[in-house]
Amino acid sequence: MIKRTVLDATRELLRELGLTTVFGNPGTTEVPFLADWPDDFYYILGLQESAVVAMADAYSQATRQAVLVNLHSAGGVGHGLGSLFTAYRNRTPLIIVAGQQNRALLPHDPFLGAIDAAEFPKPYVKWSIEPASAEDVPAALSRAYHIATQAPAGPVFVSVPADDWTVTTERPGISRPRIRGFAPDPEAVGELAAALAAAERPAFVVGSAVDQDTAVEEAVALAERVQAGVFVAPMSFRCSFPENHPLFQGFLEPERGAVSDKLAPHDLVVVLGAPAFTYHVDRGRGEAPLPPMFLLSDDEQILARAAEGTGIRATLKLGLRAVLDAVAPSERLAPSPRRRPAKPSAEKLTGELVYSTLADLLPDNAIVVEEAPSHRGVLHEHLPITSTDTGFLTVASGTLGYGVPGAVGAALARPDRKVVGVVGDGSSMYGIQALWTAARQELPVTIVILDNTEYAAVRIFGESIDGGKLPGTTLGGIDFAALASSLGCQSVTITEPSGLAAGLAAALDDKRPTLVHVRVTSAEKSLY
Repeated sequence: MIKRTVLDATRELLRELGLTTVFGNPGTTEVPFLADWPDDFYYILGLQESAVVAMADAYSQATRQAVLVNLHSAGGVGHGLGSLFTAYRNRTPLIIVAGQQNRALLPHDPFLGAIDAAEFPKPYVKWSIEPASAEDVPAALSRAYHIATQAPAGPVFVSVPADDWTVTTERPGISRPRIRGFAPDPEAVGELAAALAAAERPAFVVGSAVDQDTAVEEAVALAERVQAGVFVAPMSFRCSFPENHPLFQGFLEPERGAVSDKLAPHDLVVVLGAPAFTYHVDRGRGEAPLPPMFLLSDDEQILARAAEGTGIRATLKLGLRAVLDAVAPSERLAPSPRRRPAKPSAEKLTGELVYSTLADLLPDNAIVVEEAPSHRGVLHEHLPITSTDTGFLTVASGTLGYGVPGAVGAALARPDRKVVGVVGDGSSMYGIQALWTAARQELPVTIVILDNTEYAAVRIFGESIDGGKLPGTTLGGIDFAALASSLGCQSVTITEPSGLAAGLAAALDDKRPTLVHVRVTSAEKSLY
């Protein structure tokens, strides 16, 4: 009789849960998990754990499925913590499985042993465990999956001692359907419907959870029904409303006074799937007033910490459908459409020109992965995101290292769509190793490096608070084209405006991974 091991039981469970694509960077404590790798499992190798987690993050978001990530003991988890923090802020259902030394060695503080392994990634995981016994591993992974995927989604962590995988077990696997969303309280929906009927100038503020729950269509329908202008919440990491829609009103800045000024003309604000609000700067205006608000969110923490407004807890698709059923079409006049700036001059190679050119070249269903903080404002002005299905991905955390691996992960997930990553020179160096994976996987992904030879976001922020001269912001001298070539990717460098359109078009048409190094002028405008 063939003995069934914990590894056998786990692989059966992973198949049932659809977790057969695994992102990782292996170490010795992972060897028993990886041994005799099944033909129906797919291992995506990354060359550094932070890049591995970021690739898995974007892959998970683009597929809207949980993803398993295999990391190496304490060192590998430590390398990946920056990207794990981003995954937590991005509400990404990653199941992090980390190798641990053999149980028999743990009392002796062994080489590669993780001390208090389950505590290490906290607080940036929803749940964390090192199972009490080897036979508990499959049950722990099943629970981890359901916690990770239950709204609001987020990463979880399971530490597994290396010798657990070979232990025999007779326990049956535990596989249950993914836990579905939840609807709002009908009385609360009625209050919101009454407020919308009475308002003269309502506005919506959409956040990332709308797109994450595939509820953009419902958000558009509701805005059209009540003729409300729609703003994007500060620091939103997804596109939850098509930016070419006539009701689209633009982006809120992450500063309380600026949010208050933008929303002041409205007598009711309905926040959909976003914190109210995420702030990054304080310009000393104190607690600027905000209009009366309702907040629809699946996150009890967002609703609990909101300083004002009426909270309604529901997942976004079910919540928006309930509100749609409760409100009647409005005859109020729609707000004037947002005016977009004129196309930038082609005299200088600016970030504005790059984004405007991309807007002309990208297909409507492209996925844009962005991590160029000093150019975020010009992105908003010159590259409208119109796809209502994961059309835009960036970081909610502000932690660098997502852009390059994020574009690679999205391209792995969605081979049916063009994926372009637009990344700052400084940001790119936190995850540049992902180019090797792009080449290894032969992905038709395009990475555009906006090289302004500095950490411009830091310099601009310092200037905005009268920080004076700052050290450590000057870069320059990195040959990104040569670096990409050394990792197996195609590459081109653009130094003049006249070569931009043709260079980008050729890169976007290439079926191989291509890096476009664009030496842009220094960013001088506000970050937002």
